[in-house]
Amino acid sequence: MQNFLKINENDNVIVALNAISAGDTVLVDLQGEKKEITALEEIPAGHKMAICDIPEGGEVIKYGYRIGNTKEPVKAGNWIHTHNIKTALGDLLEYTYEPVRVEEKRTEDVTFMGFNRPDGKVGVRNEIWVIPTVGCVNNVATAIAKQANAFVKGTVEEVIAFPHPYGCSQMGDDQEHTRKILADLINHPNAGGVLVLGLGCENSNIDVLKPYIGDYDENRVKFLVAQESDDEIADAVEIIKGLIDYASGFQREPVSVSRLVVGMKCGGSDGLSGITANPLVGRFSDLLISKGGTTILTEVPEMFGAETILMNRCANEELFHQTVDLINDFKNYFKSHNQTIYENPSPGNKKGGISTLEDKSLGCTQKSGSALVKGVLQYGETVKTPGLNLLSAPGNDLVAATALAAAGAHIVLFTTGRGTPFASPVPTMKIATNSRLAGKKSNWIDFNAGVLAEDGNMAEETENLFRFVVEVASGKKVRSEAAGFHDMAIFKQGVTL
Repeated sequence: MQNFLKINENDNVIVALNAISAGDTVLVDLQGEKKEITALEEIPAGHKMAICDIPEGGEVIKYGYRIGNTKEPVKAGNWIHTHNIKTALGDLLEYTYEPVRVEEKRTEDVTFMGFNRPDGKVGVRNEIWVIPTVGCVNNVATAIAKQANAFVKGTVEEVIAFPHPYGCSQMGDDQEHTRKILADLINHPNAGGVLVLGLGCENSNIDVLKPYIGDYDENRVKFLVAQESDDEIADAVEIIKGLIDYASGFQREPVSVSRLVVGMKCGGSDGLSGITANPLVGRFSDLLISKGGTTILTEVPEMFGAETILMNRCANEELFHQTVDLINDFKNYFKSHNQTIYENPSPGNKKGGISTLEDKSLGCTQKSGSALVKGVLQYGETVKTPGLNLLSAPGNDLVAATALAAAGAHIVLFTTGRGTPFASPVPTMKIATNSRLAGKKSNWIDFNAGVLAEDGNMAEETENLFRFVVEVASGKKVRSEAAGFHDMAIFKQGVTL
C-alpha cells in the first residue's frame, strides 16, 4: 500500500495516507514524468505535501481545483497547511451557467422491506413520535415516551420524544422555521403514530400549527394541550396506547428503492474525507438515483468554493438560478451577522488535514456524485422531485441532519473522520473515513470507508454500502439507534424575545 495519493493529474500536492517522515522520498507523476520528491519536513497523515515549487501567491491545486493561494514561497517537499496557505474566496460572486453533459443511467430495481402508509408515503421505521410544540413541555414529552414504551407491541419499534428549545418567544423566520420543521416531522412516514404535545399559551400552539400540518389522518396524529389536562402524562400515555394499536397494524412489505430518500451529510471531516467516505457516498448516490431513488445534499456553507461544480450540473437554467440564490442567500446571512464567509474549517478539520474552506468544500461535495441536480429546496421544504436535490441548511451537524429528515429523508448517511455519537430523527448511519476511527469507535461507526485508503475497491465498497443501506431501510438498527440516541435541532437565526 502506498503512503500517499495524488487525487487529480493536475494537482500540485499529494495527500499523505500515512505520515511521511522528513527525508522520505516519494515517486510521483508530474506532468507525465515520474519524479522523486523528498519530504523536507514531516507530513502528518491526511495532510498535503507540495510536489513542485509554488511561488508566493501561487495556486494550490487539489481535486483538480484551486483550494487556496500560498502565503509564502513553497518548495517541493514542504508541508502545505494553514501556516502557508490561505483561502482565495471572495464574497458574493457572479455566476454563469455552463451546463455539463451528464449521462443518466438506469439500473435494475431493488426492494427493501418498508411500511406503506395510507397517504401513499413509505416509512423505514414504525415508531411513535411525541413532538412538543414548545420547549416548556420537553421534560413532560420525555417522561411520556419513557412510560409509554412499556406498552409497545407488534411492529411498533419505540416511542420517541423529540425535545427542542423553541416554539415561543420567536419572531419572523425563526418562528416560521420552527413551525415548518415540526409539521414536517409530524408528517414524516417513519412515524406510524404521532402525539403533538402543546402547552397552551405558546406562539406556535396546536391551533396555529395545524394549518402547517395540513390534512392528516386522525387515527395517526393526536393532540394534547397540557394546560387543559388534569394529568397530562397519564392522559398522553392513554392516547399513545391507542396510537400503538393503530400503528401495530402496519407490516413490512417489499418496496422499490425508487421510493427511498437518503440525506447526505459530513462532519468532523479529515484529510481523507474527500478521498474515501465522501466519494463513496457520491457513488452510492449515483447508484440509488440510477434506480429511481432520491438523495439530498445539504450544508450550504460547505459548498462555498465548489458551488460551480453543482451549478453546472443543474438540469436546467431555472435550477441553476435557484442554486445561485441558495449560495448567495447563505453568504448574505453570514454578512448580515458581520461574520467572515470563509472562516469555516473547525479545529478538528484542520488537525485532520483540511486547510481552507475550498479544501473542505471540494471534499464535501464529493457526496453529490455525478448526477444532475433535479431539485433545490428551501429550509423546511420537503422533497418532491426524484434524483439529486440540494437543501438550504447550515453545516451544523444536528441542525443539518434534522433538516434532511424534515425534508423527507428516511435515512441520513453521515461521513466522519473524527467521529461523533449524535443521531437525528431518522436512522443516522456513521461512515468512517479511516480505519483507525472505525476500529477505535466501533460503538459509533456503522461502516468503514477507510479501506479505500488501503486495499479496498470503490466499486465493491459501493455495492457493500448500498446493501447495508437496504438492510437499514428494512429494519436493521444503526449504532446510534441501538444506543437509544434520537436528536433534533432547529435552525435559529434571529431575536429571542
